[in-house]
Amino acid sequence: MAQKKAHEVENFLKNGPQSYEILLIYGPDKGLISEYAAGFAKNCGINSRDPFAVIKIDGENLDKNPSALIDEAQTIGFFGGKRLIWISYAGSGNKSGFSEALKFLLQQPLADCFILIEAGDLKKGAALRKIVEEAPRAVALPCYGDEGQAIQKLIDNVLQQFHCTITEEARSVLQANLGSDRLISRAELEKLCLYSQINKHITLEDVKNSVSDERALSQNEITDAVICGDLPGFNQNFDRQIAGGIPSFLILLALIRQFQQLQIFRFAMEEEGKNINAIITAARPPVFFRRKKILEQALTLWTSIKISRAMEKLHKTLLDSRKNNELSLVIIRQNLLALTIEAARSK
Repeated sequence: MAQKKAHEVENFLKNGPQSYEILLIYGPDKGLISEYAAGFAKNCGINSRDPFAVIKIDGENLDKNPSALIDEAQTIGFFGGKRLIWISYAGSGNKSGFSEALKFLLQQPLADCFILIEAGDLKKGAALRKIVEEAPRAVALPCYGDEGQAIQKLIDNVLQQFHCTITEEARSVLQANLGSDRLISRAELEKLCLYSQINKHITLEDVKNSVSDERALSQNEITDAVICGDLPGFNQNFDRQIAGGIPSFLILLALIRQFQQLQIFRFAMEEEGKNINAIITAARPPVFFRRKKILEQALTLWTSIKISRAMEKLHKTLLDSRKNNELSLVIIRQNLLALTIEAARSK
């Protein structure tokens, strides 16, 4: 049985995961999943920029057409060498198509390739997770929100990267407010380090001032426009915020947090049978009363699958914008506009 505990995953990926042909990285922390998947792709010895060597597939399509995975896994590379089949899967892991194709492939040798699967928060009995955990040639790697030592390590790594120091008081506040998503936590720390670049020393005041409540309230106008499909509202508020000097990546981080909240609300609706009004009323921290109707409307437009896909899109947008700093504003605006249009079409 090949599965790792959450605290073992980072060291495992550093010390030769190539002995397994199939890797399933799953859990509620989308940012950590993306980080681990990108790390494996970078270190597995395959040129990630070669379109013939790295094949990216939407797992939802494999549920409908599972033979596509079998054909791809049994194909020999055009120029020879190892290949990486990289699958993004937002489903529950219980549909038969994708799972059965994977089970078939585990019964025979692959054509010199790795299969890397990024999935969501798969339940323990999910067919996809069970198949991987029980196969000797595959390994399942869980990703949960950082806490304790993991947050401390992340803080230390980012501060070291920017050559910054921090007071114990500021560190304690940071540790209490980070952890739900690795990618967001890293981006928040990098933003804080940039804010403190002059003296390279982070104080409690710096932590408090790096993102003000006023900014958060103004960013709600953009997030509300996106999740409710308000195209004029999105264009007007996005342009106003950028013209006012608000960095575009702060707007993006606000959207990621908003979709995380919608995902929690959706789970309570679909898995626990609660009604929308009761879920929003019981939310902690409390939802500002003027936003309750907005969130109720958004939950009628965004299903669990749509929310998962939106979060994948937002995390990819964050990564792409960091890789292409000069085009970050264009990348962020284009992808947020696409989500706004998707919500508008669901009305």
